[in-house]
Amino acid sequence: MTEGTCFTPQLTADGSFTFYSPQFGEAFHSQRGAKAEAEEKFVHPCLLPQLAGGRSHLTIIDVCYGLGYNTAAALTVIWQVNPHCHVTLYGLENDRQVPRQAIADGLLQGWPELVQEILQDLAQTETVNREFLTAHLAIGDARQTLLSVVPRQINADAIFLDPFSPPKCPQLWTVEFLRHLGDRLAPTGRLATYCSAAAVRSGLQLAGLHLATMGDCQPPHPRRRPLGTLASPQPLPPSDFAPWEMEHLQTKAAIPYRDPLGTDPAAVILARRRAEQSQSALEPTSRWKKRWLSPDPETMASAL
Repeated sequence: MTEGTCFTPQLTADGSFTFYSPQFGEAFHSQRGAKAEAEEKFVHPCLLPQLAGGRSHLTIIDVCYGLGYNTAAALTVIWQVNPHCHVTLYGLENDRQVPRQAIADGLLQGWPELVQEILQDLAQTETVNREFLTAHLAIGDARQTLLSVVPRQINADAIFLDPFSPPKCPQLWTVEFLRHLGDRLAPTGRLATYCSAAAVRSGLQLAGLHLATMGDCQPPHPRRRPLGTLASPQPLPPSDFAPWEMEHLQTKAAIPYRDPLGTDPAAVILARRRAEQSQSALEPTSRWKKRWLSPDPETMASAL
């Protein structure tokens, strides 16, 4: 992201706002609801309300901190359940202008005043120390800041993996980066991401993590996609994938993104994956689509 970029707030379906990135050609959040996405795809899948009820300390890594919504949702629900739970937070963000403009535009007003105050301090000073919070906002390429700022033995209870999509930002979906994230999870910790791409899921598996789908295990359709992916060092209940999801992981679409040195630009990472796909003997993804996709959900359902 280029420093100094000015973002225009865009209204989403739940009444919250997001930004659009001209650089990546994507919005920061789903148009179905930016605030809802933070809660439904990150906070609740990582079981933070349940953990807060029985724990005095929780550790979170927020990859691609952005406007701060995922962190705001996490702090809100944790302290609603247990006001005395201490949170250690590491936020990784490439452009400090994003959280600062979100605050300047008043986009955090839907969160509790304490949370707004904390996120404002974090955006300005990048370090916040309070009675029940130790927070760091690391600005720069997350591939480097993860290694230099976040201790490997941090034992994170939750990791929010929320970059732009893999075709637009492959740097943060590579096997190597996912492995570094997995190294920082507690044995029972959870990594949550909105992404259900086969390349990302196979990358998480290669990183040594067990997977579960956030979707409803319905067959794929352009108007109905899985909600996301969970990953953990230990098996996740429920861990069963639908047949179409399992088969997707056996196609060329599942060839992961690779970045051996952690410094390659997007174009190099994408070209490397295309070359590996062209040489692979795995089933073409187009054949998988013909098997599972049909013009409309009713036709597809009758074929199962």
